[in-house]
Amino acid sequence: MTISAARLKELQSRSDADIDYSGIPELDDAFFETAELVTPSAKTQITVRVDSEVLEWFRQQGQGYQTRMNAVLKAYMESQRRNSR
Repeated sequence: MTISAARLKELQSRSDADIDYSGIPELDDAFFETAELVTPSAKTQITVRVDSEVLEWFRQQGQGYQTRMNAVLKAYMESQRRNSR
């Protein structure tokens, strides 16, 4: 997702008091009792060949497209692990 320079400037000029948090539940003690710290796993740089249309589609999604590609592959891997049990 991209954001225009004008919109970014508008958002940066807002004060914290102007932010509407009404749709976001407050995190209480019960949340933190069951919360788990999830740290990113180490990445290994590789060269992989993908169809041009696949790469272009992910690139059109904007910054972080490689992270999203990894997330798709990881979700597939985890689904296969669950199905093989």
